[in-house]
Amino acid sequence: MPTNVYVDGFNLYYGCLRGSAYKWLDLAALCRIMLPHDDIKRIRYFTARVSGRPPDREQPQRQDTYFRALRTIPEVSIHLGHFLTHETWMPLAHPGPGGRTTVLVQKTEEKGSDVNLATYLLLDAAKGDCDTAVVISNDSDLKEPIALAQSELGVPVGVLNPHPAKRRSRAIEPTFFKQIREPALRASQFSERLTDAQGSFQRPSGW
Repeated sequence: MPTNVYVDGFNLYYGCLRGSAYKWLDLAALCRIMLPHDDIKRIRYFTARVSGRPPDREQPQRQDTYFRALRTIPEVSIHLGHFLTHETWMPLAHPGPGGRTTVLVQKTEEKGSDVNLATYLLLDAAKGDCDTAVVISNDSDLKEPIALAQSELGVPVGVLNPHPAKRRSRAIEPTFFKQIREPALRASQFSERLTDAQGSFQRPSGW
């Protein structure tokens, strides 16, 4: 069955990749392991460009290298949102007696990825672009588009949860559910060195 996969990049990263040895993740290989009976037609990857800040100014370079690796997979397309940074006053968790109760912080929020994912999920379903859709995310904000794709457009939607099973969002009600586990991540890594039209490149240092 033709299946489209919609990847919430930051939800995947913070759910099971951050702090792990599996950041060099081949999304097509992961889909083949998690969905062995599906014909993967598209893998849409939704994220935003990071900026280099102390103490880690190399984040943008590593992300660009990962994007380059993803582009070696014919099924993958990358859809970019953006970050908004602004100053805001936030309450202190434990203010001292008679002291200030708030502090001015710089807050950075990723914008657009969940909306973009929902948009393409519903657009592809409406166009009949796939028989089945699969969402890699645990974000409860995707509850409604997943429900509408199923009830109004007749497309079964599965969820692959990248977060620990005990933190699974029960708000989302997919047609089927699978938990992403460490053995699947370990078996889904790109080769250390890859080649594209620009030449050869390798896994970022520290990954």
